[in-house]
Amino acid sequence: MRIIISAGGTGGHIYPALAILKKFEENEKDLEVLYIGTHNRMEKDLIPARGIPYEELEIYGFSKKDILLDIKNIFLINKAEKKCLKIMKKFKPDLVLGIGGYVTYPVIKAAARLKIKTFIHEQNSHPGKTNIALQKDADLIGVSFKESASLFKKAKGEVFYSGNPCGENALSLEPMDKTKLGLHKNKKLVVIVAGSLGSATVNAKMVEFLHNAEKEDYEVLYITGKALYDDFVKENKFGDNIKVLPYLDNLAALLKVADLIVTRAGASTMSEILSLNLPAIFIPSPFVANNHQYYNALELKNAGAGELIEEKDLTSETLTNKINEVLGDQHKIDAMKENLKKLSMNNSSDLIYKRLKEMIK
Repeated sequence: MRIIISAGGTGGHIYPALAILKKFEENEKDLEVLYIGTHNRMEKDLIPARGIPYEELEIYGFSKKDILLDIKNIFLINKAEKKCLKIMKKFKPDLVLGIGGYVTYPVIKAAARLKIKTFIHEQNSHPGKTNIALQKDADLIGVSFKESASLFKKAKGEVFYSGNPCGENALSLEPMDKTKLGLHKNKKLVVIVAGSLGSATVNAKMVEFLHNAEKEDYEVLYITGKALYDDFVKENKFGDNIKVLPYLDNLAALLKVADLIVTRAGASTMSEILSLNLPAIFIPSPFVANNHQYYNALELKNAGAGELIEEKDLTSETLTNKINEVLGDQHKIDAMKENLKKLSMNNSSDLIYKRLKEMIK
């Protein structure tokens, strides 16, 4: 079997693509894979480093501000589609998978023109512009949230609830020994992280909260982001129940022993929270396309599976009250876990693989 897989820009697209690819590798002995990504985003280094054959496209997201770049990008998209046509005629894939990011647009368009079976996957509750634009070209569409299916109103093929494969990786990890991070074995743990890079805005708002949390009986592990760590700890010292780190490579393993997470609402994070049935308070980033993190968080809040504080409303008081409201009510914690369990899909990559196999029979 030959497959082309494309995903780009962020880990929220790339890691689900790798999870799906892993399932193909487990089941297809004669598998040949080609990955198509951008020339300048994280996948250009991450994918070749894993020994996966890689083709790059020069393509950019539309800025709405730089008109000249947007005009140039229209020509680059056409050029990228022609390159994809050439690649596919030579590689002859049985399937072409687009797992998110604007780089998938010329890839899926080229496959559709050649009448190759196509699949796209949406990680967020509100579909991105690229997937909406590609819905008429995809033979099959997988969504991570049940409610998302109704938003693909012009889909050519079936839209099915597949879940997000990212969370399966978290389930396979060994729980971390939190005492190795200087945390107490028997105290409740609240993990707070504003994305892998951190957020200067959130960091500034967290100083007062962390000082106030010194008197609480739970512990807090706060992750600042690598680039922001030195300034944060240089200017602030906290009590023994507050631990501050720049970054934690194996965060999902720690989440398996955490009691609560306060976090952004990106697709990968949401998938891990669902798989681990971990109570969460979401602070969605207001600076992402289509405000999709807010809608991701709102989906879980409306299902009784999480709490939501918008960044504009984030203060020491609002966060303290919300954490105490959750940790102080075991019935609420149990209900959140039960609702998370109802929403979780822990065999996502297997389900996607089986549907794709059926599609090319």
